[in-house]
Amino acid sequence: MAKMEKCQKIMELAKRRGFFWQSYEIYGGESGFIDYGPLGTLLKRKIEQKWVDEFVRKEGFMLIDTPVLAPSIVFEASGHTTYFTDPITTCKKCGRKWRADHLLEEQAKISGEGLSLEELDKKIKENNVHCPECKGELEPPKFFNELFKTTIGPYSENIGYGRPETAQGIFSNFKRLYELARNKLPFGVAQVGRCVRNEISPRQGPIRLRELTIMELEFFFDPENPRCDKLVEVKNEKLRILPEKLLVEGKDKPVEVTVEEALKEGYIKSEWNAYFMVKAKKFVESLGIPAEKQFFKEKLPTERAHYSTQTYDQLVELSCWGAVEVSGHAWRSNYDLKMHMVYSGEDLRVYIPYNEPKKIRKFLVKPIKKAFVESFGDEALRVMRLVNLTPENELVNSLKKNGHYDLKGDGKTYRITLNHVEVEEVYVEEKGKRFLPNVVEPSFGLDRLTYATLEYAYSEKDNRIVLRLPRNITPIEVAVFPLMTKDGLPEKAVEVYRLLIKHGFTVEYDESGSIGRRYARMDEVGTPLAITIDYQTLEDNTVTIRDRDSWKQIRVKIDNLPKTLEKYFKENVGFDDLGKL
Repeated sequence: MAKMEKCQKIMELAKRRGFFWQSYEIYGGESGFIDYGPLGTLLKRKIEQKWVDEFVRKEGFMLIDTPVLAPSIVFEASGHTTYFTDPITTCKKCGRKWRADHLLEEQAKISGEGLSLEELDKKIKENNVHCPECKGELEPPKFFNELFKTTIGPYSENIGYGRPETAQGIFSNFKRLYELARNKLPFGVAQVGRCVRNEISPRQGPIRLRELTIMELEFFFDPENPRCDKLVEVKNEKLRILPEKLLVEGKDKPVEVTVEEALKEGYIKSEWNAYFMVKAKKFVESLGIPAEKQFFKEKLPTERAHYSTQTYDQLVELSCWGAVEVSGHAWRSNYDLKMHMVYSGEDLRVYIPYNEPKKIRKFLVKPIKKAFVESFGDEALRVMRLVNLTPENELVNSLKKNGHYDLKGDGKTYRITLNHVEVEEVYVEEKGKRFLPNVVEPSFGLDRLTYATLEYAYSEKDNRIVLRLPRNITPIEVAVFPLMTKDGLPEKAVEVYRLLIKHGFTVEYDESGSIGRRYARMDEVGTPLAITIDYQTLEDNTVTIRDRDSWKQIRVKIDNLPKTLEKYFKENVGFDDLGKL
């Protein structure tokens, strides 16, 4: 099956059988938006619930739900109003606007990620990259901020933005969540929700959307105690990774290493990041995507988000689009908490008492408010808060050596001199330490995972589509058919249907068309089991159960059906073993 042909078949199946399609079709459609039909909605929710089960319930973490819209100050603090940008270019001939780095990659097979606008413009010209619509010449690229902007309430000055990620809802609630965690580190908080990104020119169906669902986990830990107590569980697990070290050497093939080796070589800097990368690999495998079809690629320093110390993208090979990111694993350091503390004035540090008091020598750094106001105007208060969060030794040593300290934050650099602060060396007795936790973040794109799951489930057998979805995420678990629509068979089939509904299974009843056509319909939407009520059922109260993948059949008594299906779906008993129960 040709790659493009497979992709087209999946998209056609998705529309025809009610998984998803482009939004607002009757008005010609709107790129970057999709609607989920009945089956797609169920599939998407089951993948979501599976993720919550793996990353929240089994880990003992918290799950919260926060608004999609937030006041502008939230995203000023997070850096999104400054950094959440992509390069846009306009066709000089037809006026269409395009994502400049994507055009470079599509037409010249050159990655534009991390390039400056000048470098991007140079490569576009050198490689004769043109408008995909009319082949016209392109203007020099500019940065375009992808936040969706709105107003909150009737006042135009009350600016708000749609969230591009769920993470800020967790960070802005950190103080309350830490209390709910009984003031103990480490702990994790997850959120699943809709996000919006004003993509420049989305042309990849469900892969690049303007409205999407993200499943994110923020895991908070003490940077002075960064060890992962679960590392022993995963240290021998193998990961296929493409680290920065190999990328800068010009290599583009991932290597397979154990977690222990990856940490020892310095490929992965955080033990907790490594742990969650293993969980991510296994989670994606559980959706039917083999380990050999996925790998983790490290982002280079020029490619990383502004908050990131190290980031790995989990990539899956897809037929149309090559290696596509389905999750990101970022070590966000303490950037977000620090900036929310600076902008809000709330103390978001945690306090951990020592076993016994410590007498230490330290520098007390006191900002001189008048000097800050004179130098930084309206930003003076925020800059003073940044100074207060800067390690005293680092600041004082730079002031002594260089006469200044370049304070970075908020997308800017603020030069602090001896005129801005008073420094006093003191000895103090401390009973504990106050600090901002570090964060690692596994973040998953639910829409991309839903599509990838469909692609890897898609197969053909005897010129028929068989969607081999894993049994625990299939939209319809069981189909119930009467063999014929007479002689009391439909009535008996309805009894079986209601019995299974009562026991919590997702069931479809179908009596239209031939039995072969009904089997084919269920195979096509991934239903694992089909139950047929035939004339033997009326004699001995048994039914036929047919397996989607092998097309084998067994007979089971109706009274035993709920228990049999429970073992199949909940205990993962194989189909061949069901007949032996």
